[in-house]
Amino acid sequence: MPHPSAALALRVALPLPLPREFDYLPGSAGPPAPDWIGRRVRVPFGRGEQVGVISALVPVDEAGLELKAISGLLDPQPLLEGELLESLRWVARYYHAPLGEVIATCLPTALRAGQALPETCTYAQMLTPDGLEAAAKLRRGSNTRRLAEVLQSGPVEEDRLDQMFESWRTAARALAARGLVERVALPTAMEQAADDAAPILTDAQAEALATLREGTGFRACLIEGVTGSGKTELYLQAIRDCLAAGKQALVLVPEIGLTPQTLSRFRARLGLPVHAMHSGLADGARARAWAAMWRGEARVLVGTRSAVFAPLPEAGLIVVDEEHDGSYKQQDGIRYHARDLALVRGKALGIPVLLGSATPSLESLHNAMAGRYAHVRLNQRAGKARPPQVRVLDVRKRPLTHGLSKELLDGIARCLERGEQALVFKNRRGYAPVLLCHDCGWSAHCRRCSTPMQAQAMTLHGAAHGRASVATGRTAGAIGGRTLICHHCGARAARPPSCPDCASLALQPQGFGTERLEEALAARFPQAALIRVDRETTRRRDALQKHLQELGDASGILVGTQMLAKGHDLPRLTLVGVVGVDEGLYSADFRAGEKLAQLLIQVAGRAGRAELPGEVLLQTHHPDHPLLATLLVGGYPALAASELAQREAAGFPPYAHLALLRAEAPNEGDVQLFLREAKTVLEPLSRRERGRGEGSNDIEIHGPMAAPMARRAGRARGQLMLSSPQRPALQAALAGWVPALYELKSARKVRWSIDVDPIDLY
Repeated sequence: MPHPSAALALRVALPLPLPREFDYLPGSAGPPAPDWIGRRVRVPFGRGEQVGVISALVPVDEAGLELKAISGLLDPQPLLEGELLESLRWVARYYHAPLGEVIATCLPTALRAGQALPETCTYAQMLTPDGLEAAAKLRRGSNTRRLAEVLQSGPVEEDRLDQMFESWRTAARALAARGLVERVALPTAMEQAADDAAPILTDAQAEALATLREGTGFRACLIEGVTGSGKTELYLQAIRDCLAAGKQALVLVPEIGLTPQTLSRFRARLGLPVHAMHSGLADGARARAWAAMWRGEARVLVGTRSAVFAPLPEAGLIVVDEEHDGSYKQQDGIRYHARDLALVRGKALGIPVLLGSATPSLESLHNAMAGRYAHVRLNQRAGKARPPQVRVLDVRKRPLTHGLSKELLDGIARCLERGEQALVFKNRRGYAPVLLCHDCGWSAHCRRCSTPMQAQAMTLHGAAHGRASVATGRTAGAIGGRTLICHHCGARAARPPSCPDCASLALQPQGFGTERLEEALAARFPQAALIRVDRETTRRRDALQKHLQELGDASGILVGTQMLAKGHDLPRLTLVGVVGVDEGLYSADFRAGEKLAQLLIQVAGRAGRAELPGEVLLQTHHPDHPLLATLLVGGYPALAASELAQREAAGFPPYAHLALLRAEAPNEGDVQLFLREAKTVLEPLSRRERGRGEGSNDIEIHGPMAAPMARRAGRARGQLMLSSPQRPALQAALAGWVPALYELKSARKVRWSIDVDPIDLY
């Protein structure tokens, strides 16, 4: 029987890689109302069920089918509404992604699975009356005694205990079994004593803060401050202004490793709970933080990229720290950029957005130069700290000890003699990037990622990936057997005992990674505390923070990758040695100069951040390279000006807008067929956009071509790139092109994706 024309169906966005939504009847849930939009529903789909979100109400006669009814309405009120729902629609339109997948990216895992919005009361641990009496009798030095001492002043929130020490939960269970500790639910978050002893602002900071406080409503402000200039203090002052107005603040940071440090400082200064959201948290903790923001109970949220999707019903401020960092760009799934989405949300909410960096992205600098962003500069370090002295070490024809020059080793020795800390930076993990036969030239390649024209070397790693001991300075197993690992696909293989081609025993590691540098430094400085920081040593939760806390203010050596270059404040660190500058000087990536300059300045900025003077030593075989010369003479502003001029001449971002169609499949022929057909579909669309303007709407098509890395994990890879000087023209072409790609028969044999505003062209 046909449905009455007045009846309404529910249009539901499901988390599926399909460019459409699905219609259902409300069934026993009753007649739908406008406030159903944004609620979750459970619906039958195929042989199972899916959890989706109602995106619209549509007349049944428009559906044109006999529809199934939903299985259940999960929320009494919308989870997604207003600005947040509209921002998700913007993400779907701009990045040309299915709305259902965008919504799934926004929601925590527990909510995607259909679980109820969690309670957000704060849980704390407290001593029972028996515990107060027994605390002094617990064994000294034990974790139970340590926890009891922390709780003697009253209940302590579990989030704060997480920041204090790792083993408190085990100790709490032991004490609870004896009736000495109990878990209590606090109906509202406990306020903490705020630290009102804010540092005296420098003249530059005070002037910058006055600029931030000017005006109302949406405004984007780029804070360009040298490392150690006090950008975080400006964030704190702006957040306090936001809280005083009764509003919420969202702070984005680039790495999980920076979150605990930021949380500790913010909690101490703001005097209220600061919530966290990042992938290192358990699903339940992330869902509670999301729900607390949704209910307006949480006032400050600090998180990584995905936190940009947090609800902000009482929004007042968004801060994006280290806005240049590439980790803000999602590299799979929905390829959004958190910084750009933060600006979109800030404009929709009518609130300020602060972008901070010592080395701003060229896109942000271009926007500031065009007057779209306010631009605040902090050119001096705060307090008594001074910029480190930078020296370039020309290592041509110089003997190197496992990649380390005599000047650098002598500098480390002097640093340790003064009781200070040194950082040796090498942005390559593992022991050596290549294993080579000295007799016949064979080298270890990844079979899944190599092609006849392009070999991908496997990296040699130590057999044990343990952290170096602070007491001994050595890593267990570093000198034993080794493993070959492909850093692209993760494939592993045992190090062969002899050359597979000629049976020679002359297999030699070529090049240097963090493990090899660690081994060399342990041999050279056997009594020094030595910590290695890379992906292998920081896999566990809060591992980076724990490593840095273990070293503390003691004299020692840090060896690490770019994980150590971002935002860490190490007051005893006075020497930074950069090994392997040359690897980034001759890259084909048009962003290579910008990335290398940002990395060098960020890692150099770790030295001399307190009262002790700092020194930076850059080892290179190319001391006269223009990039190094520009950085040393004019700093990052001069380098950025040079790079922008080159980008403009070449027609690269920010003077052009890019979109990249990527495709991969086991068979290279399937990849090329899909890309050729995709180009055939695109060409008339690009001509149509070109016809709407006089040259300004030109859309250039590059490819099809093999990806810079032509094979990965056994799959051939290719790409097609679109470029246009006008963003609207590019978006218009994509809007017509992407739906057509789903209809291609060749698309069924490949895995493909669209990347709008790509930051990597591999």
